[in-house]
Amino acid sequence: MNFDPPESVKPLLDKVERFVADHVVPAEGALLHGFDEKALAPLRAKCKAEGLWGPQIPKELGGLGLGLVEHGLVSERLGRSPIGHFVFGAQAPDAGNLEILHKYGSAEQKARWLEPLAKGELRSCFSMTEPENPGSNPTLMSCAARKDGSDYVIDGHKWFTSSADGAAFAIVMAVTNPDAPPHGRASMIIVPTDTKGFELARNIPIMGDAGKGWASHGEIWYRGVRVPQSYRLGPEGAGFLIAQERLGPGRIHHCMRWIGICERVFDTMCRHVTRRKIDDEKTLATRQIAQAWIAEERAEIDASRLMVLNAAWTIENKGFSAARESVSLIKFYVAGVMMRLIDRAIQLHGALGITSDTVLAHYYVHERGARIYDGPDEVHKMVVAKRILQRYQQ
Repeated sequence: MNFDPPESVKPLLDKVERFVADHVVPAEGALLHGFDEKALAPLRAKCKAEGLWGPQIPKELGGLGLGLVEHGLVSERLGRSPIGHFVFGAQAPDAGNLEILHKYGSAEQKARWLEPLAKGELRSCFSMTEPENPGSNPTLMSCAARKDGSDYVIDGHKWFTSSADGAAFAIVMAVTNPDAPPHGRASMIIVPTDTKGFELARNIPIMGDAGKGWASHGEIWYRGVRVPQSYRLGPEGAGFLIAQERLGPGRIHHCMRWIGICERVFDTMCRHVTRRKIDDEKTLATRQIAQAWIAEERAEIDASRLMVLNAAWTIENKGFSAARESVSLIKFYVAGVMMRLIDRAIQLHGALGITSDTVLAHYYVHERGARIYDGPDEVHKMVVAKRILQRYQQ
């Protein structure tokens, strides 16, 4: 098992790393002090001009068409900036929506939504989680789509529909077959956000920051939303299956992005402790607690990278089913490594760490959800433990 990227990809990784350092990081004010999508448009155009757009997007749609391992390596580099994935057209939730539109979309759906989404001409959102039901169990869902002639009429309440603010369409998971078995009750349906009855109630404040545009999480009401049945994505009742296919690679993307965040935070921490004087002669770097944390975090970041690349390799070579356990392991392990590192970096920065003068406070607020979304840590641990223990009971 060799995780070295092909020689043809190594120049791309170097180019991505330079672009992020030279152009993306200096533009972070567009997010850290209030997201400004228009201000980033020239930078996205420059990314396209440099031939770096859409690392995960198929070549026939104008992207680079990278495999999961290759894209993971790129994603780590993009993760060094909170706006890296957005600038490169690889941001969630559009990346996941693009994948399922590419696989399940009809010719009409692809022409209307997939192609402009791949070009970055519009944005989308994914509407699955409900405030009244546990997000850890998507088979429990109240949002329903009933048939009326050739249409669906959708009624329901969703939240954490990320990036709904300014999105052109939502992919909504709604119950279409209430009498079917739990995993066959829901379907995925495309809803243009200008449809009558689609209501963005608010951008949900995350630890006080509601955000805007792509950098937001919307609460949505679907009140008698009527769309043609031809807007359904894939077979009726296949919503859970499609969601799982979307979330599997998505967890790889998230974890590699988190490793990029870890590298940024680690670099910030090391630079600070070697410069921060604690008396006339010594810096924080002379303190054993700082040294221990730096050694521990270096080991954990490197271990995380190997775990994620192993999971990505398994998906590519053996299929998602063979990687199911590995995907759960990386989901809770890497999220924990990242949050522990961010907390330690803030502690070593002292009062500076909780200000917005560094990127640390932004990460602390907006990445805490990593241990909750796409399945909370506890669920993934339970799933892995059950699978391991079953092997001992045979």
